[in-house]
Order: sequence, then C-alpha cells, then structure tokens
Amino acid sequence: MKTSRVSFAAALAAGSVLLLSGTAFAHVGVQPVGEAAKGGYATLNFKVPNERDNAATTQLEVNFPVDQPLTSVMPQDIPGWTSTVEKTKLDKPLTVHGKQVNEVVTKVTWSGGKIEAGKFQQFPVSVGKLPENADQMVFKAIQTYDNGEVVRWIEESKEGAAEPQTPAPVLKLTAAGADHHDDAAKKPADEAKNSDADHKDGHDEAAAKSGSDTTARALGIAGIVIGLGGVAFGVASRRRTS
Repeated sequence: MKTSRVSFAAALAAGSVLLLSGTAFAHVGVQPVGEAAKGGYATLNFKVPNERDNAATTQLEVNFPVDQPLTSVMPQDIPGWTSTVEKTKLDKPLTVHGKQVNEVVTKVTWSGGKIEAGKFQQFPVSVGKLPENADQMVFKAIQTYDNGEVVRWIEESKEGAAEPQTPAPVLKLTAAGADHHDDAAKKPADEAKNSDADHKDGHDEAAAKSGSDTTARALGIAGIVIGLGGVAFGVASRRRTS
C-alpha cells in the first residue's frame, strides 16, 4: 500500500510538471528563414501551435515594436486565412533607399482559418529593414480560440530568470553581412556582362568560321579552275600530236 501511494504521488507530481510546463513549451515563436541580419531584410515565420485539446485557434495578432520600426511588412497569403495590416504615422519620418517613409506597420492580424488540436500553423512575413543597433526584436502576440479564450504571449524574458509562463516571441538578429540588395543588383549586371562576352565570343567564332568557309570555297573553286585548265591543256596536246 505504501509503495502504491509513493508511485501515485510521483505520477501526480510528474503530471503536474507536464501540465504546468505544457503552455511554456507550446508557445508562439518566431524564426527567420535563413538569417535575420542587422540592417537587412528577412522572411519570418510565426509558429503557432494549438495547445488546447477542446478548442481551435481562430486568430493571431502580432504586434511589431514601435521603437524598432519596420518600413516594409508583407504577409504571405495562407489558404483559409485573411491577413490585415495596421499602420501608424511616425512623428519623425524615416529615410529608406532615398525615400521618406511616414508610416510603419504596428500590427498584423490573421483570422478566418482554424488550427485544430494537435496541429500548428506558420504565418510567414517578409520584413525590413531590420534594426542595425539591436541584438533582438520582441513581437508580442495574442492567440484567440473559438471558445472565446485569449492567450497573451507578451511577457518578456529577463536575463538569469526562468522563462515566463506566456513569453513573447523573440527574434535574434545576426551580425550585418554583405548587402544582399547590392548582390542582387550586381548579379543581373554580371549576367549581362557574361552574356555580352559570350555573344562576342560567339560572334568572333562565327566570323572566323565564316572566313574559313569562304577561304575553303575559294580554294575549291581555284582547284576546279586549275583542273579544267589541265584537262583543256591535255586535250590540246593530243590534238597537236595527232
């Protein structure tokens, strides 16, 4: 009887740990496709698991940090879901690629679809330019279920402290590298340059081939003429001999 009680207590404790930590493990997160370099552009995936057994997720709100404004935010179309982008005007305009930007995105909301129990959904967004003087970005998210329950993933983690019960998604930024836009602009130019070189080489090769063919024809014609001359000379010689 004592052993049974101990086993039951251990099982109950283990179950409690799993129950309490389940929400923390199944939180809304954000990951870049590839890298999220400082000062660059990236595609972000907001991963939303459904951690409820008796309800489906029907809406996700992602709030973008106003102190780290992003001038470009473009959600990818997801079958069954509708995305709504909210913007706000800036007190001080930003200059991006030589243009003045007066407003930035502050929130993207996805609704209309469903994430059933035991499933998850990714919500891709193309963003830029990422901040140049920060190591991370915090996106506060709100998850809504079809039973009316709302979970606010807005708690920011503190260094040295345990993970919050409902942590906000955090994007880690990597060191700035080569400007991908310069690379993208350079690539077509290089391709055009290589194409011109190939065209020139092909033209030279064709010209050389054409010249070779012309010479061959000339030599052929000369040979024919010489041959005909030889035949005529032979016939004349025979006539004189006769």
